[in-house]
Amino acid sequence: MTSPETAEVSTDPDRHVLGSPDAPVTVVEYGDLECPYCRDAEPVLRRLVEESAGRVRLVWRHLPLFQVHPHALAAALAVEAAGAHGQFWEMQRLLFAHQDALTDDDLAGYARELGLDPEDVVGEPADRYARAVQADYEGGLELDVPGTPTLLVDGVRYRGPIELGALRAVVDAV
Repeated sequence: MTSPETAEVSTDPDRHVLGSPDAPVTVVEYGDLECPYCRDAEPVLRRLVEESAGRVRLVWRHLPLFQVHPHALAAALAVEAAGAHGQFWEMQRLLFAHQDALTDDDLAGYARELGLDPEDVVGEPADRYARAVQADYEGGLELDVPGTPTLLVDGVRYRGPIELGALRAVVDAV
């Protein structure tokens, strides 16, 4: 049996899916866990998925803007580590709820809250997820993602407000 500590780290760009993996509409979010706009988008996107009756899935891809958000990369690595234990979305919500506290000590504390080994989500153990975060980041650069959050609805960049009604209208038109 392979443990998260010894398993190959997935760089599949669709590795973090909220909603049915078979949903006919895919919303991809390029996000940064220290970005206040991504934090504000989270409940809207979650509702979009939850209230879609299985029609929409959300895929998260990392675009840590480390030039302006000093803790974004460490947060991305920590959420990836939590994801290896099946708690990506739970850790994402915690980090968004505590964006003002994303030091290694803080991240370790959030891991404890989720029942995870705090040593797995910070420092060298978390560095094993750097390739996955880098793959997402490079994918965003290839698509000329201008910042965070950037949404793609079935591969088409969404340029409207991140509001439930506006997003539902776009999804309904797909």
